[in-house]
Amino acid sequence: MNIGILGAGNIAEVMANTINGMEDVNLYAVASRTYEKAAVFAQKHGAARAYGSYEELAEDDSVDLIYIATPHSHHFQHMKLCIEHGRNVLCEKAFTENSSQAEEIIAMAKEKKVYLAEAIWTRYMPSRHMINELIESDIIGKIKTLNCNLSYSIADKERIIRPELAGGALLDLGVYGINFVIMHFGKDFIGPEASVVMTETGVDGQETIIFKYPDGKLAVSTHSIYGRSDRRGIFYGEKGYIEVDNINNPHTIKVYDCGDALIKQLNVPAQITGYEYEIRESLDMIRRGKKESESMPLSETLYVMELMDKLRKSWL
Repeated sequence: MNIGILGAGNIAEVMANTINGMEDVNLYAVASRTYEKAAVFAQKHGAARAYGSYEELAEDDSVDLIYIATPHSHHFQHMKLCIEHGRNVLCEKAFTENSSQAEEIIAMAKEKKVYLAEAIWTRYMPSRHMINELIESDIIGKIKTLNCNLSYSIADKERIIRPELAGGALLDLGVYGINFVIMHFGKDFIGPEASVVMTETGVDGQETIIFKYPDGKLAVSTHSIYGRSDRRGIFYGEKGYIEVDNINNPHTIKVYDCGDALIKQLNVPAQITGYEYEIRESLDMIRRGKKESESMPLSETLYVMELMDKLRKSWL
């Protein structure tokens, strides 16, 4: 099946390398705002077509799926363009700038009867199920607490600090923390509550979000644009704790007893980049005539966008 990439930046490079490492998938085309940049990208990665406008890619009937790799401030307009031309779309996170945009795009995709999904890779990875199976195995007993974090030193990037580019820690990093909590602790929390530090430009620079559950569970997720964190997720139970080495791309999951002795280790299967899972599922859904992902249904995408809207509104 033919995949077109809309955008030719760093994340598009990762996706191109992923596609080229997969079987039964063809990197067919790339589109950029200039033909020169698209041509260089196409030559480097072996794409058959290079387009100097996004419209040309959207108009190409040979494309089975378009992966949108532009900044999230532009996702709405680029998804709209592709869907208007009847293209199946896999769009990078954060899906849109806000929930109203997400709602409009989802409605448009349903009207046009095209496949649409958010490419938040952790939702598609096998690590998701590996972690949940460990939790359900009772290996550390009843679990009441989860701490997770994801932070990078990215405060110098324009797309992060500018409000007009949908900047801030939440949309870029917090979306992973929120999804991690939801995937492993569920959605029946109270709140959430958050403490935030805003930047001089008016976006959130760092925040801690607290999810309290009716059964007494507590999850805390922290994100920042000011420094590199350990990116771990830790579940605390009666008989020990489970440590996920990186909530954004897990490689190892370790289980310790109350004396800090390692009692079990799971290694996540080797991967090309981790992006292959979202591509495989998207193409499988398209072959089966499905219009959304099973791992990240559109209702979940909208739910997370609404939750982030609620948090940002409380910070004003």
